[in-house]
Amino acid sequence: MPKPTRTDPTRPASAAEVARLAGVSRSAVSRTFTDGASVSPETRAKVMEAAKALNYHVNHLARGISKEESRPVCLLAANLNKPYHGLLLDALTRRLQAAGRISMVINVSADPKSAGEALESTLNYRASASVVMSGTPPEAMVKACVGAGQKVILINRSDTFDGVHHIQIDYKQAMMDAVHMLARAGCQRLALASSSKGTPSLVAREEFFFEAAKAQGLAPIICRCPGTNYEDGVQAAREILAGSDRPDGVFGITDLVACGFIDSATRDFGLSIPGDLCVLGFDDIPQSSWQSYGLTTFSQPYDAIAERVSDILLEKTDIDLGARLPAQPRWRNSVRAK
Repeated sequence: MPKPTRTDPTRPASAAEVARLAGVSRSAVSRTFTDGASVSPETRAKVMEAAKALNYHVNHLARGISKEESRPVCLLAANLNKPYHGLLLDALTRRLQAAGRISMVINVSADPKSAGEALESTLNYRASASVVMSGTPPEAMVKACVGAGQKVILINRSDTFDGVHHIQIDYKQAMMDAVHMLARAGCQRLALASSSKGTPSLVAREEFFFEAAKAQGLAPIICRCPGTNYEDGVQAAREILAGSDRPDGVFGITDLVACGFIDSATRDFGLSIPGDLCVLGFDDIPQSSWQSYGLTTFSQPYDAIAERVSDILLEKTDIDLGARLPAQPRWRNSVRAK
């Protein structure tokens, strides 16, 4: 084989350069790198040797842009620095890679304009699907994506768009379990450390928690802080625990809120967890297992969500796509066990 030569060493090697070095046709190179295509063992050996010498790699994106399985799957997400979104993104990208799909992450904010602009970008990238992890995209933009043949998958969103796939968590059952766990621990005065952000998942948790508490004859107090961060939990604790009629059981709308609540309750008010106060969270982020918290919480079904997304993309027919995914209790030390 002649010594490898490159037309432009600063650019990736082309199929034409491989063909020239191997002494074969351009189509022979294409057949060599196409599964199931007919090519003789001698030609294949020449092409592979030339490709190795030139460090040639097939551009699957350019080659298969007309094939759905070769086009990217866009993941739209906000607050990627938050543990929940990081864990979900990790599960999604791992599962999509295992299914042979390429992921493209688009960082959005929670407002409809940002989500709409992101969805429009997915059309420009010829995405095969868009998975909306955060934000509420405008209906017109969702319809445009569906009309262009793109799958749109909404995770934990309350919107009901035609032609869109929904993946929902069974928050009703989770909140029934939450109230039961607190009541079983002997808690009679409940509080909810919530958020005014008003996202569909937060609203669902809040509404179903109150519904479950009412069914048990309980009337929780509520504090809505601006966000769902650790600092919001600290603020909620300082507001809720400052009164004379303190609660003995608290549900933090997220784990970060619950962790902030615990730190304020123990350090600012001298309360013991769970002796004086039981605290529940939601998400099962890594911090919840830290020894300083030992937070009893609910696990988001990250892997099950990723599996459901993969099933939708692969168009599997043996699954119930309408079924809500369960959030299982994760017992630790912040709720008394009786």
